[in-house]
Amino acid sequence: MKVAVVGATGMVGQVMLKVLAERRFPVSELIPVASERSVGKEIEFNGKAYKVIGLEDAVAARPDIALFSAGGDTSLEWAPRFAEAGTTVIDNSSAWRMDPTKKLVVPEINADQLTANDKIIANPNCSTIQMVMALAPLHKKYGVNRVIVSTYQSITGTGVKAVRQLENEYAGVKEEMAYPYPIHRNALPHCDVFEENGYTKEEMKLVRETQKIVDKNIAVTATAVRIPVVGGHSESVNIEFANDFKLNEVRGILNETPGITVQDNPDTNTYPMPAFAEGKNEVFVGRIRRDESRPNTLNMWIVADNLRKGAATNAVQIAEYLVENNLV
Repeated sequence: MKVAVVGATGMVGQVMLKVLAERRFPVSELIPVASERSVGKEIEFNGKAYKVIGLEDAVAARPDIALFSAGGDTSLEWAPRFAEAGTTVIDNSSAWRMDPTKKLVVPEINADQLTANDKIIANPNCSTIQMVMALAPLHKKYGVNRVIVSTYQSITGTGVKAVRQLENEYAGVKEEMAYPYPIHRNALPHCDVFEENGYTKEEMKLVRETQKIVDKNIAVTATAVRIPVVGGHSESVNIEFANDFKLNEVRGILNETPGITVQDNPDTNTYPMPAFAEGKNEVFVGRIRRDESRPNTLNMWIVADNLRKGAATNAVQIAEYLVENNLV
């Protein structure tokens, strides 16, 4: 496979390269792509140095697959150009997620919808991916009516500028800020921009993307909070089902779901945390308990590395599915 990584010098692009190498994706030729200011820089992949090229040259190289992590505007302009050249694009931005003509894919849930005609495939939002990984198998069994989710999101979801802000605040240095307020020793109930309804874009992604991936009839409401953590996103999720459940059965279903690791033993203080999820590809689920204030309702705590399963790993898994099923 001739594989382009668009945004190869960015945080997610760097993790995409790591994941491609770790999972031994069949890369016969790597094409690292970035903005003009990064063209000519060298990156390393599998012990070999590669020069970063620009988007125009990358389209002309006609890669089989292009993994995009370069922002929505870049995706809107360039993904169709790659697709016209015969490349299958897997896009990590929000540009195509809610386009009714594009598939929004978490491989463990709905990769079987993909065909060779899908030349632009959308990778869901990081906080959505980890939540639907746990929701989808439980929805099949019990029917999910409503979800209330509060997120506790890593600064890495904002990017390198936010990581610098936190490091500067630790060091007492005043420089350019990614957020309107300090993030050190703080929690900002503000992920992405505010929409007209008073919710942030991140909160509405959780609503709309969950409905597109799992079931359009699931009612979802969200509050997204940025916290001074680097390792991954955490979510407190309250799920109201159509049918009752047994807690042991819920744990069993999640245990048997590929890509999920259950960490749920209060006796030994075993529960998911971003400090343990960092660098791992699984979604971790714990604190599984009944909501005693409502019938048929469950509480869970879900954690994942947002740069891995929330972005790079999910994209590479989509690429693996395409290769395994001869769709590229």
